[in-house]
Amino acid sequence: MSKNSLADLAVDGAILSVRVTPNARANTVAIVDGTIRVGVTVPPADGKANAAVVALLAKALGVAKTRLTLLQGQTSRNKVFRLD
Repeated sequence: MSKNSLADLAVDGAILSVRVTPNARANTVAIVDGTIRVGVTVPPADGKANAAVVALLAKALGVAKTRLTLLQGQTSRNKVFRLD
């Protein structure tokens, strides 16, 4: 698996732990030391950052946004998603 490719993780029922950085300089998705890190330029207000994280993560995984379900971390930087 290449450093920026998450396509190998796109398996039905997969649980993904993600570390989010809101207000980042650029929208990024990377695996750093075995952790999926997502940076979004959107501030963490009114769920906008969560929506941006879902969009970026879905694109990196190569799946539809509707297949990602946020299980934990609605207001936290550490989030857990399930891929349906």
